[in-house]
Amino acid sequence: MQNENRRDFLRKTGAVTAGITLGGATMSAKSYRRILGSNDRLNVGVIGCMRRAEALRPSFGDLNASLHIAYVCDVVKERRENYAASLKEPMGYVPKAINNFREILDDDQVDAVFNLTPDHWHAPGSFLALEAGKHVYVEKPLTHNPREGELFLAYEKKYNKVVFMGTQQRSQATARKIVQELHEGVIGEIYHVLAHYTNSRTSIGNGKVIPVPEGFDWELFQGPAPRQAFKDIYFDYNWHWFWPWGTGETGNNATHEFDVARWVLQVKNPQGVFCNAGKYYFVEDDWTMYDTMDVTFNYPGGKSIRWDGRSRTGFSAYGVDRGNIVYGSKGTVSISRNGFKVFDLKNSLVREEREETESVTTGLGGEGGITTSHIHNFVNTVNGKASPNSVLKEAAMSSHLNHLANIAYRTGQSLECDPESGRILDQEIMKKYWSREYEPGWEPKELD
Repeated sequence: MQNENRRDFLRKTGAVTAGITLGGATMSAKSYRRILGSNDRLNVGVIGCMRRAEALRPSFGDLNASLHIAYVCDVVKERRENYAASLKEPMGYVPKAINNFREILDDDQVDAVFNLTPDHWHAPGSFLALEAGKHVYVEKPLTHNPREGELFLAYEKKYNKVVFMGTQQRSQATARKIVQELHEGVIGEIYHVLAHYTNSRTSIGNGKVIPVPEGFDWELFQGPAPRQAFKDIYFDYNWHWFWPWGTGETGNNATHEFDVARWVLQVKNPQGVFCNAGKYYFVEDDWTMYDTMDVTFNYPGGKSIRWDGRSRTGFSAYGVDRGNIVYGSKGTVSISRNGFKVFDLKNSLVREEREETESVTTGLGGEGGITTSHIHNFVNTVNGKASPNSVLKEAAMSSHLNHLANIAYRTGQSLECDPESGRILDQEIMKKYWSREYEPGWEPKELD
């Protein structure tokens, strides 16, 4: 991102705190000595203090010996202050709570950021963090549009920092075990994976333009997105269902299942995308996207992934509310966040294994043990103690499926794609949907 408009808006604010500080957090002498005595502890900033941050709080506490939270940042004053205070018990100190994330990027003592912002901020915020020399843990989806995926790879290469996407099943012990067995032929040749999700989301109502609530930096929330008048239904979770900021249920939840499905099938980009989707529930409310989607991705070699996403039905057709069903020539495997089941061709249960700790499936936030494992792997990767479970190239291809599904829905057309690059062959569609309109002055910087 470049130009004076953006630089003025995000100008350095300066950090002045009372007491002993390290990277912005006010600490006791005991806490200070603990940090100084732990050379492997990662000094981090948390950007975004809503549900995902709340879900990560237990994981941060579990990993207190591995990381130190110097800052928490959110555009809502009450939210960031409450979240900072809530970290006192699990962490033993209260981080500095700030509005402008640039203060984190300007602090040379901060090693990494947790980018827990809305979808439209995932790539632009991460690009700024990488430019500032920070490692990045960014929540799914990796990007808001396909072009940002290409740029992400360029930024990673140029700045040579660790980038993790929060698809935590990559660090799930039972998932890693069964994926290895699938690759070794436990159910023969794998040809198809059904990825599915069901929830009971209710009506969001009809929004009204109102003054921006006190303590809410609506300008900074919008950031790279074109400016909109504020409506009373934007303040909370509902931004997911509006194109300027969200990516629909595919970006919100399919990313996890797509990532597992691709991992199982060992595929790159699809050659064909076929979508049937629509808004069928609470049709009079202001939810602007589909709430039901059935999309199939066809790959070279006859392999395929199908996504069955139902945001508002409340009916689970597969016995669990989300997961992946893997079909092979000798049987079937069902994978969830909490374990797996192996079935033979007569639908008899052959084996079942459960994860040691339970993780939330469709509840808001999605906390659990596999998140802790994923963050721990991120910290150890940064410290050179582990190989990464999350690889950016794979994360980009998994998030790319979100965009292809959404583009197929928005155009009402089936898509033909280059399976190597992932690019859409129809040039008119490419021109309209490959990137997005950015607020002037907030365009991601193209790298040489």
